[in-house]
Amino acid sequence: MALNAEPNVVPLCDILLVLLIIFMVITPMVQKGIDIKLPETQAEGAGQPQGLIVLTVKLNNVIEINQNPIELPQLQSELNRIYSTRSDKTIFLRADAKLPYSRIIEVIDIAKGAGIETLGIIPEYFTDVIE
Repeated sequence: MALNAEPNVVPLCDILLVLLIIFMVITPMVQKGIDIKLPETQAEGAGQPQGLIVLTVKLNNVIEINQNPIELPQLQSELNRIYSTRSDKTIFLRADAKLPYSRIIEVIDIAKGAGIETLGIIPEYFTDVIE
């Protein structure tokens, strides 16, 4: 009687197919992400929509609300005044890319403390481009 030394790979293929099916079923449930709301585009030349509040923080620590300069200690009271009569509690933040992150978070905290519910961030702001 001769011994057969060939391995039986059929059980290995069965296990591989079962694992493949398990991963195919689980993968869509494991995917995570962040829901974002993209801004609606407008035709060129339409300008800025009416009623938007844009908070700008420049590199030289100048803070502006719709291009009107304001000091940091008065920021929360000014935002409270602006948003006390508004039903839309949305603000857009534009900050110089060279500012420390802690400065931006400080301004965001002040805005949230003033009752602002939605804060949009305007990316890619550089003082040499705007000024």
